[in-house]
Amino acid sequence: MGWTSGRRVAVAAALFIGAAVAGGGALAQAGGAGAKAVVARQNNFKQLGQANKALSDELKKGSPDKGVITANAQKVASLSAQVPTWFPKGSGPEAGVKTNAKPEVWSDAAGFSAAANRAGAEAAKLRQVSLGGDFDAIRAQARATGAACKGCHDKYRVPEKR
Repeated sequence: MGWTSGRRVAVAAALFIGAAVAGGGALAQAGGAGAKAVVARQNNFKQLGQANKALSDELKKGSPDKGVITANAQKVASLSAQVPTWFPKGSGPEAGVKTNAKPEVWSDAAGFSAAANRAGAEAAKLRQVSLGGDFDAIRAQARATGAACKGCHDKYRVPEKR
């Protein structure tokens, strides 16, 4: 079976989150509230990526486990709803910690918040659809959620170096 756009988005998100979290503990020791906010954000994104990957992996199985899907969809929705709070002022490059967040997160705070909220809304739909157990509907909503996340990443995140 070939790679679908949903799978590519899930893999890209997981790779981004893994790279963002690498070295986080040492960075937290670097200093102030901004640096700590960056590390906390990276850890939160790591959890979000893990839940998204677990959900995606489960959906690839011939007989997905509804419980695993529902639990991870809940976690994705819960964490996604918090994303706008993970970027306080002072947690950009000026914090002295490497971050993949573009300055536009703060200079276009309303646009960023709207994009993050769209992703959160799609994740909330994913949680709701997961309760029904219709795996085709869940896969479709997982793709929609991934596309909303990608929309935010495309505008507000520094592209990954390949």
